[in-house]
Amino acid sequence: MAETTKTPGSVLVVGVGASRGVGGAVARRFAREGHPVVVAGRNADKLTATAKELEASGARVEMVVGDGSLAEDARRFVAAAQGLGPLEVVVQNAGSNNPAPFLKVTEERFEGHWREHTLGGFQTAQAAIPVFLEQGGGTLIFTGASGSLRGKANFAPFAAAKAGLRALAQSLAREFGSQNIHIAHVVIDGGIMGERLMTFAPQWVERSGPDGMLDIDAIAEAYWMLHKQHRSAWTQELDLRPWSENF
Repeated sequence: MAETTKTPGSVLVVGVGASRGVGGAVARRFAREGHPVVVAGRNADKLTATAKELEASGARVEMVVGDGSLAEDARRFVAAAQGLGPLEVVVQNAGSNNPAPFLKVTEERFEGHWREHTLGGFQTAQAAIPVFLEQGGGTLIFTGASGSLRGKANFAPFAAAKAGLRALAQSLAREFGSQNIHIAHVVIDGGIMGERLMTFAPQWVERSGPDGMLDIDAIAEAYWMLHKQHRSAWTQELDLRPWSENF
């Protein structure tokens, strides 16, 4: 009797901007394995460029412009992925970081970080988990940061938001893990060799030395590994940092 090969399900990556970013790298990694991919984000120009690159590589891809902190948009993201095939993986990667001295942080900026990271994670989970429950399983991965674990000076809004996202991931893992939904939180501790840092702080590369920054494709490989783990040995939290990073 011939073996049946399971058709790869769809992958949704929320928080995709430039191609040389974590979201773009994760989309490429899963597309390489034959998964149809939906890339979602707020910047239409960057999203379009990334989607075209994926298409040029042979990937089946759809882009959706929207704000992941809004319930309606999160549902649109998930619906788009389901349109490409059974939803198999969701990666919540959205959220920026704008450091500032605490006494100069406005309520608007503080709330903005919370909306992007914590509320965005909540909306993504609320849209995706019912689908996973109906299908009997799935993988949900949240992108965290060193701010998830400690609040550095001048990073109060970011740290508060990322700590909230981490607690959300822990709660969801405890509630839905036994229902065959793998929920993982990835702490990225260090500078990322991507477009954002290379544009705004190019001096980091020289200062960091060889392999002193996180390679985006290496990060994406870790996300792929999390998804492929056997459920008898799931990772709930994974921390990634360069070999030379102090922690």
